[in-house]
Amino acid sequence: MEEFTDAMGMLDLIARPAFCVKDGMITKVNPAAAAHLIEAGTRIDTILQTGAEEYAAFTGGCLYLNLSVSGTSIGASVTRMQEFDVFCLEQDADNRELQAMALAARELRESLANIMITAERLFPLSAMGDDPVAQEQAAHMNRGLFQMLRVIGNMSDASRYLSDPGTHQEIRNVCALLSEIFAHAAALVADAGITLEYEGLPEPVYCLTDGEKLERAVLNMISNAAKFTGQGGSIQAKLTRRGHKLYLSVTDNGSGIPEQMRGSVFNRFSREPGVEDRRYGIGLGMVLIRATAALHGGTVLVDHPEGAGTRVTMTIAIRSENTDRVCSPVLRVDYAGEWDHGMIELSDTLSASVYRIKESQ
Repeated sequence: MEEFTDAMGMLDLIARPAFCVKDGMITKVNPAAAAHLIEAGTRIDTILQTGAEEYAAFTGGCLYLNLSVSGTSIGASVTRMQEFDVFCLEQDADNRELQAMALAARELRESLANIMITAERLFPLSAMGDDPVAQEQAAHMNRGLFQMLRVIGNMSDASRYLSDPGTHQEIRNVCALLSEIFAHAAALVADAGITLEYEGLPEPVYCLTDGEKLERAVLNMISNAAKFTGQGGSIQAKLTRRGHKLYLSVTDNGSGIPEQMRGSVFNRFSREPGVEDRRYGIGLGMVLIRATAALHGGTVLVDHPEGAGTRVTMTIAIRSENTDRVCSPVLRVDYAGEWDHGMIELSDTLSASVYRIKESQ
């Protein structure tokens, strides 16, 4: 009880909107949450927009879901502490930072595109030669360009993903789409000495899906797992169905996320335990993952099962129609400029050999 009281008191020290829930009831809100008209005594299920089932089954880790507060959808991370749950909400300043990054990315994207076009014309000259050193340097440069494309793409699109009303969703066989994504990713990460195994469902499942966003989110889940697994490690992915929800889990056997970081896995711009550890990035990949889950009526859970490193589970609601959204399969511009999506999103994990220029190019 003393730990419960102390943690309740610490709630006022959290700058972002936050509140505690016990037995399904909001027990205390901090001043920032009170400004959103969130009141103690409110049942949490009355403001859950997504994740009611996932929260009911929540036993630990860090869960990201969406709340409906004063008619506005707000993302929130949930962490269990002894007998209560702490909800930390997104705030307007977070979106403003993402919008600023998007403006910077727009300026960088054109310059990077020009560099990649020039490099594409130059690389075959070295690839057709007999100098292995020149070929290796070209491969390293090519990989670096793909890494830059990934970072700039994340900076450019994170804000857009959060505000996307879902106008590009169409009915698709999600099982077939996921099988294709994992098959391609498994072939790529195998070069880095990582085994990726995927277990799907025996029967097709058709539902409203934004294929491009789902592919990008899944590739980011694989990338995060691979970065913490390392050479010789393994990643297990599994798709299950429970009622009208699909559960996609990606589990690695790596070192796992340090305990002191587990409550902040959804926070952006925080790199721990030190800036020298590039595996943590700045969290934009996780923004794409959780925004995609929300778009598909789901949530994201990060936990640490016994005998494994980290498990990330994204849920997808099986929906055949949605009258709240105008869904359209209209052709749109490829976010990666027609470059291989897997080679972009997994570029921080793959070796330079994957990016060698083939003589046929």
